[in-house]
Amino acid sequence: MHSNGSHRTEPSTTADEREMLDGWLDYHRATLAWKCEGLGDEQLRLTLLKPSELSLLSLVRHMAEVERYWFREIMLGEDLPELYCSQEEPDGDFHFADGDTWADAERVWQTEVELARQASAGRSLDLVSDAAAHHRGEVFSLRWVYTHMIEEYARHNGHADLLREHIDGSTGE
Repeated sequence: MHSNGSHRTEPSTTADEREMLDGWLDYHRATLAWKCEGLGDEQLRLTLLKPSELSLLSLVRHMAEVERYWFREIMLGEDLPELYCSQEEPDGDFHFADGDTWADAERVWQTEVELARQASAGRSLDLVSDAAAHHRGEVFSLRWVYTHMIEEYARHNGHADLLREHIDGSTGE
């Protein structure tokens, strides 16, 4: 793994607010992909930070759920089934069946990223969600969702850093 994540684009230091938020969110999306690069399914499934069930595969599955939830369910009010979780298995994004693969998880995640981009494209950062979309009846601005997503990726990319270093010694921010 290159220590500088050479395929990531550094966000502009002088962009307007929307370009800055898009830049940082895309940077963190690319960071998670980079942390998974070059590993096989078995390595991506490893849960090396016991007692945590975190693995690189579970982080990608989780972020697919999060992209879907915030951009499409909350902001657009779409009624969508969860991808991996259920009433019986609320942490389904962290639990795998034998047939679950990186290729499938990456495809689903990248699809949700693209759908999230489409959901936010051309919409004002001041757009506010419908209170009925959230289980506690809260409303969120698109600006808040962007900020939350950057925070969510940043936190989980820290987990991904630790997992990757335990898997093969690779480091890099």
